[in-house]
Amino acid sequence: MKLIIIPTDFSPVATNAMHYGLQMAKKIKSAVMLLHVYNVPVSITEVPVLLVSVEDIRKDAETRLADLKAIAQEVCGPDTKLYVETRMGNMVEELEAICNKTNPFAVVMGTKGASGLDRVLFGSNALSAIKHLTSPVIVIPPDRKFGTGIHKIGMACDFRNITETTPAGRIKSLVKEFGATLDVLNVDYHEKHFTTDTPEESMNLHTMLEGVKPVYHFIENRDVEAGIDEFAVKNNLDLVISIPKKHRLLDSLFQKSTSKKLVFESHVPVMCIHED
Repeated sequence: MKLIIIPTDFSPVATNAMHYGLQMAKKIKSAVMLLHVYNVPVSITEVPVLLVSVEDIRKDAETRLADLKAIAQEVCGPDTKLYVETRMGNMVEELEAICNKTNPFAVVMGTKGASGLDRVLFGSNALSAIKHLTSPVIVIPPDRKFGTGIHKIGMACDFRNITETTPAGRIKSLVKEFGATLDVLNVDYHEKHFTTDTPEESMNLHTMLEGVKPVYHFIENRDVEAGIDEFAVKNNLDLVISIPKKHRLLDSLFQKSTSKKLVFESHVPVMCIHED
């Protein structure tokens, strides 16, 4: 059975992402795991002192997660299998361990688009998950709803090393799962990134995506992320697929990267699927 994992820190952004993930699970008949990972607060003194007992933190987390499970069951209905998991440790490390064991359909998370401390603290978990997890990660913008489902999917593509980097099987499976259309989005400016290999790379992609009838769009914009987001909003895309390329986009979480900027600033949910 398919499984969607939804990490939560009980914040409004995480709760909104939870509702999105629950509606998705209901649509595709997937089981759901609600996950909360907590840390033990320690005072910053010469001799570290626990501010709250581990047992109290664990009990509080389990109580709050049980409340969320009750809400989730109402949203999904009795036919959806719901699991809850409470762990102590590093959120991404614990999430990675669970993903390696369960091979989920996707991890659904929230993030903040605003600048400042909230973006750094909460958003860093989303970016770290994208970097370390082999499972697909779907990042939900604040207040974004699942609505009637996922009908139009966009895929950001630079037409480089297509055969080696494109997880075509996962992409085709996703498109077919939702009965969606697929738009391939290439953003360039005055053909700055066009090379002699581009036509062949585009043909390779078309062959790999045979069966889902992709439609290609060549977007003129100086800013790749802005071009993708503007197209997504204007054309009512429900999801944008991004493929973080190794050694290029996510080498540093807090330096400029396409995936990082797209995750934080997109008005449309972004699904990051790692290259094959």
